[in-house]
Amino acid sequence: QVQLVESGGGLVQTGGSLRLSCAASGRTFSTYAMGWFRQAPGKEREFVACIGTMSTRIYYTDSVKGRFTISRDNAKSTVYLQMNSLKPEDTAVYYCAAVYGARWYGAPRTPETYDYWGQGTRVTVSS
Repeated sequence: QVQLVESGGGLVQTGGSLRLSCAASGRTFSTYAMGWFRQAPGKEREFVACIGTMSTRIYYTDSVKGRFTISRDNAKSTVYLQMNSLKPEDTAVYYCAAVYGARWYGAPRTPETYDYWGQGTRVTVSS
């Protein structure tokens, strides 16, 4: 089992920044690929970014490229999502997710690939 706890959400104005954190516990963090997803009211959960076990493979959805940066610190068992130039359409509950590394390569952008999820942290961007 892997437990994930997100933090760092909040209310920010358009153009502002937030850094989300996801602390993991329970298993060897460095063997798990990590992802960030988000779900806006009335919409399905969507992929935001993901990162492989050694940070050599990173993927973003097009709408956040150049604005968001995913990173991880295996020594701290934490994955981060730095969000800059925030827009109202970034408003959502953000979830981090984990999957054992070997299973990640097939479909890293798909929620069904991930086995463990956090409870989410809410991000609201005001216009």
